Amino acid sequence: MTIDRDQDGDAQAGGADESYRRGFRDGFDDGRAKGGEDGEADDTADDDGKGGEGGDDEEGDDKPPLYKRPLFWIILIAVAAVLIIGGTLFWLHKRQYQSTDDAFVDTHIVRLAAQVSGQLTAVAAADNRHVEAGALLATIEADATQASVAQARAQALQADAQIQQAQAQVISARAQRAQAVDQARDPQAQAGKAEADLKRYLALRQLDAAAVAGTQIDQARQQAASAEAQAAAARKSIANADAQIAVAQKQVKAAQAQRAGAEAQIAAAGVNFKHLDIRAPVSGQVVSRSVNIGSYVQAGSQLMAIVPDAMWITANFKETQITLMRIGQPVDIQVDAFPAVHFHGHVDSIQHGAGQAFALLPPQNATGNYVKVVQRVPVRILFDARDGAPDPRKYAIGPGMSVVPTVKVR
Repeated sequence: MTIDRDQDGDAQAGGADESYRRGFRDGFDDGRAKGGEDGEADDTADDDGKGGEGGDDEEGDDKPPLYKRPLFWIILIAVAAVLIIGGTLFWLHKRQYQSTDDAFVDTHIVRLAAQVSGQLTAVAAADNRHVEAGALLATIEADATQASVAQARAQALQADAQIQQAQAQVISARAQRAQAVDQARDPQAQAGKAEADLKRYLALRQLDAAAVAGTQIDQARQQAASAEAQAAAARKSIANADAQIAVAQKQVKAAQAQRAGAEAQIAAAGVNFKHLDIRAPVSGQVVSRSVNIGSYVQAGSQLMAIVPDAMWITANFKETQITLMRIGQPVDIQVDAFPAVHFHGHVDSIQHGAGQAFALLPPQNATGNYVKVVQRVPVRILFDARDGAPDPRKYAIGPGMSVVPTVKVR
């Protein structure tokens, strides 16, 4: 009985322990569950506090996405329409113009050089200043030129004296010829008479051999020969006089030639005298002066240069840009130095040929690998200063300055 009682007690004790452990485990689980609920409640309270006044998550979750709203699509379509219309209008406007930045101001620079050698006695202080055509810019000393003129005039006077002397010799030779002609008349008459007597004696002898003696015939022949010799001498004197006349006439021509040479020297000296004054051949701005008073210059040495008032633009357009380009089309010109000033002009001419075709060494495309490159065609554009347009002469615009021309081709 005692053993059973003990076993029952142990059984009861074991059951109590098991009940205790199960109760502890259930209580722990209940605590965790309760703690989780409390945490969720706290988080909910915190979210409500952060949401501010009027915050409602349930209302936010009920709104549709942005791309599903009609207003979004209305704004998107309107923006797209504006971009398309604006792009189309821009393209239609842009296609009317052709522009390039490969363009420069150009002109024919006039370079002044000395045509005679000498020392400069005067030089105008016209650096970077505008001068009119004919303005005196420099003067070369005139001593050497004046000496040349004096020498040429002296030679001309000497030639005049030689002409007069030769003309006098011509007159003298003609007088001598006239005298020789007069002196030749008597010998020629005597030669004619002697010849006639000889012929008469010979005729009588043929008729009658005893009518004329042989001595008479011989004497007549001697007289005819002597008279003929005298007549021949007279004729030679006349020919000699003619030769003297010809020589005198040639001397006159030679003296006249010397006179012409002296006149040519005088004219050349006069030209050189004019070249002593160096004047502006055109109106423009004086630049690049390299001499001063007292400088000795050689013939052909450059003294200064002039940028003429007449300037233009050489624009190198791509060959694909000149399809619709014509002479006379208006051009809007923007000079890099004066971006706020809009100059106006027009197309003056278009070169027939690309610039590379006129190079010193043109490319040989027939050899090696060929790569096509768009060529440039020079186009000349003139400034228009009428109708209130800005006058480029009033601005510091010169050759070599960069410009951007825009040609209206449509």
